[in-house]
Amino acid sequence: MKNKIFKKSIATAILLFTVVGFSQNKSSNTVSLEVFYSKIQSQKNPQIIDARGAEEFALNHINGAQNFNLESKDYEKRIAALDKSKPVFTYSIGAGRSVWLADDLLKKGFKEAYSLEGGIANWIGNGKPFYASSKSKLTLAEYKKIIAENKDVLVDIGSIYCGACKKVKPVLETIKAQYGSNLKIVEIDLEDSPQVIADLKTVKVFPTLILYKDGKIVFKKEGLGDLKNDVDVALAVK
Repeated sequence: MKNKIFKKSIATAILLFTVVGFSQNKSSNTVSLEVFYSKIQSQKNPQIIDARGAEEFALNHINGAQNFNLESKDYEKRIAALDKSKPVFTYSIGAGRSVWLADDLLKKGFKEAYSLEGGIANWIGNGKPFYASSKSKLTLAEYKKIIAENKDVLVDIGSIYCGACKKVKPVLETIKAQYGSNLKIVEIDLEDSPQVIADLKTVKVFPTLILYKDGKIVFKKEGLGDLKNDVDVALAVK
């Protein structure tokens, strides 16, 4: 009898922890751009936090955002200045620092905290309003001209602060060595050309790679994956 009661208590405890855990995971939402943007628009003075580094923030950020993260020296002071009863919107280069920040805010009693899926890439890459400290080196007109004047064009869109983007570079060098002048490779970084990324309205994450053949997109790839093989296969198709 005692054994049965003990087993029942253990089962109840496991169920309780599962429910609590599920609730916690659900409350720290990593949400789509549509949800994130809609919720921001519903707030008179939205609390937006850019969880990237200061150098990244200085180059570009969402309008109205403030900049700090878990590693900031004045972190406790910064969150103390926020209104716990109102939503907080966080973002970073991807879904790392912003998720950790949102989770910590919820643990500290904030009612709602949302992290943007795809981070700043998703926001700017879909044409939402943003601040940039300088004009884009590449314009949309120049981009279209490159696509029109070259038979095969591989476009690499990313950021110098994106870890996954750095892994793309050696693969691009291998592709360059193989195809030479037969394949035009264009590298676009958020820090140099944010406006053209915004104008394309096609980027959700970094890195994003697009292969054009005779002016038409033959594949679009989010993340690294087997990039070399994908390019080989796509270019082999007549």
